[in-house]
Amino acid sequence: QVQLLESGGGLAQFGASLRLSCAASGSGFSINDMAWYRQAPGEERELVARISRAGSTTYADSAKGRFTISRDNAKNTVYLQMTSLKPEDTAVYYCHANIERIVNVEGARVTRDYWGKGTQVTVSS
Repeated sequence: QVQLLESGGGLAQFGASLRLSCAASGSGFSINDMAWYRQAPGEERELVARISRAGSTTYADSAKGRFTISRDNAKNTVYLQMTSLKPEDTAVYYCHANIERIVNVEGARVTRDYWGKGTQVTVSS
């Protein structure tokens, strides 16, 4: 089975930086798009940034110019470098990955979406 494990969340001061990491573990899989979403209390989950296997990126307007998404395919890991943090960035951040997995000995493949458990980011005023 494939699991996504986030790390790097925590408490930050206004204007500070944090770097989130998400590593996919397991075997017999390859990763297509990876993304970071966030959800604040009482709010809907929203896309923050997405990166394709080849490195093409998409950002929410609120993240442009402040956040950078990147990935290390050798480590099956995606990162979100966050700078100039604002209280509005406070949320649970979730790692997402579209993963193709070998599901049997015949080599059949299934593509599905995986989600991490989330990591809390809190930015003080």
